[in-house]
Amino acid sequence: MMQLRTLIFASVVVPWILVSATKSEYMEAIEPKNDYVNVYDYGLPQDSVTDQAVAPRVNELPTCLLCVCLSGSVYCEEVSPEMTSVPALPRETAYLYARFNKITKISNKDFADMATLRRIDLTGNRIAEIDDGAFSKLPNLEELTLAENRLTKLPTLPTKLISFNANFNKLKTQGVKATAFKKLTRLVYLYLGNNELTAVPQLPESLQVVHLHNNKIATITDETFCKGNNSHYIRTNMDQVRLDGNPLRMAQHPHSFICLQTLPIGWYN
Repeated sequence: MMQLRTLIFASVVVPWILVSATKSEYMEAIEPKNDYVNVYDYGLPQDSVTDQAVAPRVNELPTCLLCVCLSGSVYCEEVSPEMTSVPALPRETAYLYARFNKITKISNKDFADMATLRRIDLTGNRIAEIDDGAFSKLPNLEELTLAENRLTKLPTLPTKLISFNANFNKLKTQGVKATAFKKLTRLVYLYLGNNELTAVPQLPESLQVVHLHNNKIATITDETFCKGNNSHYIRTNMDQVRLDGNPLRMAQHPHSFICLQTLPIGWYN
């Protein structure tokens, strides 16, 4: 009799208990949960927090919740919901990639006290205005990319820049100081193609590559790239110049490139 009871318990009761437990776990798993961020877990200010399950607005979230932060690099590309301003960055940030968002302005405070920054890439935003001192406190910045924005003028640029890219903007000659690049003695790559420039700015001796294609440059002089009064001067560093797509007749300026070891590339009139 005892064996019969044991058999019944093992074959009926135990499976029923297991099925009930599994069903309970399943119902708990599929039950909708509140979509919230635990602010205590991410170090948000706690003074005004009355409930641990508080959902802060998107623009109040820590940068590393909206972006990907990896050992000094911050990736904020195509952030959803929309990113309309530069996010607050961890102090150790060296590389910022905030491409293809809807940032409209760069203010002086956006990169204040960020001495570790070496590269900023803001390609494909809607930037139309940059405060003149926005990049002035970045002593180690080497690469700055502002391509595919809406800029008509440039701010003061850091002196240690090696590469500057402002292709596909609306830059006008009156918005770019004649000496904007002359003092950048480490600048190697300069990209200003597809803008509205009517003149070539003064260029530093360090330049190797300069792209000025698809602008409105109609004339150049013997001093634009060379030193007109010095026939022995050779610009040894510069090996790639683009001026194609400008209303420029190269035949009218036969001595303008005499100091270059490589003639400008592209199609010309």
